[in-house]
Amino acid sequence: MGTPGLVAEKVSKALTVIGGGLAGCEAAWQAVRRGIEVTIYEMKPESFSPAHRSPQLAELVCSNSLKAISLENASGLLKEELRRLDSIIMEAAGEAKIPAGGALAVDREEFSRYITSVLAKQCTIIRREVKEIPEGIVIIATGPLTSPTFTESLSFLTREEYLYFYDAISPIIEKDSIDSSVVFPADRYGKGDSDYLNCPLSREEYYRFVEELLGAEKVPYRDFENLRSFEGCLPIEVLAERGKDTLAFGPMKPVGLIDPRTGKRPFAVVQLRQEDRFASLYNMVGFQTKLSYPEQERVFRLIPGLKEARFTRLGSLHRNTFVNSPLLLNHHLQFKEHLSIFLAGQLTGVEGYVESTAMGLFAGINAARLLGGEGLVVPPATTSLGSLVSYIIESDSRSFQPMSINFGLFPPLEEKVSKKEGKKRLAERSLKDLEMWKDSVSLC
Repeated sequence: MGTPGLVAEKVSKALTVIGGGLAGCEAAWQAVRRGIEVTIYEMKPESFSPAHRSPQLAELVCSNSLKAISLENASGLLKEELRRLDSIIMEAAGEAKIPAGGALAVDREEFSRYITSVLAKQCTIIRREVKEIPEGIVIIATGPLTSPTFTESLSFLTREEYLYFYDAISPIIEKDSIDSSVVFPADRYGKGDSDYLNCPLSREEYYRFVEELLGAEKVPYRDFENLRSFEGCLPIEVLAERGKDTLAFGPMKPVGLIDPRTGKRPFAVVQLRQEDRFASLYNMVGFQTKLSYPEQERVFRLIPGLKEARFTRLGSLHRNTFVNSPLLLNHHLQFKEHLSIFLAGQLTGVEGYVESTAMGLFAGINAARLLGGEGLVVPPATTSLGSLVSYIIESDSRSFQPMSINFGLFPPLEEKVSKKEGKKRLAERSLKDLEMWKDSVSLC
């Protein structure tokens, strides 16, 4: 394993990237274009994860869409930032682009072939599974389905209790879409500082909610997933199947709470917990689910106070490997106790193709700078790249869960503007600050 605190003067300008997915490929490219000798280890085609089929690098295993194009969408803004930082993934997406309306979709075979061809000319690619973390400067980008063998090494590095193997994600709601005339702030029995928002349900509202929940369309488990994997954090609809009152005695229990409108305890409550440091996003506590996205929006809007809810992220429960980044990583994506090792991609606690790419890009830049004897950098929190880094490093480690890019992660504007105008100004500020940052740290 790499020696903690390695300095650039004591090592050759060589970087090892473990994993040839989007993050690993982007990290390798960023290092290569800065004069670093890069070796990529990719276990395919010697071995495949349950989700992979192609021997090419940068395989898109799910959708062929990289989401929205518009700069008034946080995902579109992140893609523009990546383009301005010379992303190989964005370059390949441009070459393999197919019609998809307001989204960026690609021919997945052409996309992967393009990246594989470019990196094969610039890097050494070794088609073999890595079982232990090598010496030197290393970027780990093995993805959400890291092999069991390498997971053992990752467990040692992360002290195991901070390495997770599934996402139990509850929906996240924009605060200004929550009806404050219905929802009330309070902690159970008056303890704490009223950190939770509470959606009160009457008996009739609760049983109607349970009925709709049980009848809603579910997303099937994949071949390598099963309900037993999630026994410690069951989907809310599975709990409801165990009895119509189970939720009222579980995640929706109202004990210790009084609705100020009635002066009485509700029959049930849904608690919302602050998700970000700016208090613009709230998490539905205990609402991990396998409901389809359209059904989540329909059913969860039946909850009093959430009729007009805008969901920044919808719930999910699936097999995924990631680490507790707020505890383990610094703002450069290095392990705090092993500064020669960087983490990239979904392992850091981001969700999505573009987000994974972004963490690969950032890790690649900093690894190259470490090898070149330059100071490591941190992007401004006002950029989409910086807001993601801030989220995964500064979140509460006790409740950390993977996140996709969204405007709720950005520092708010100083002035009050309409939602549409706000997104436009956040994008303008982000791109302006990105260019200033590039110049200030000589980021070519």
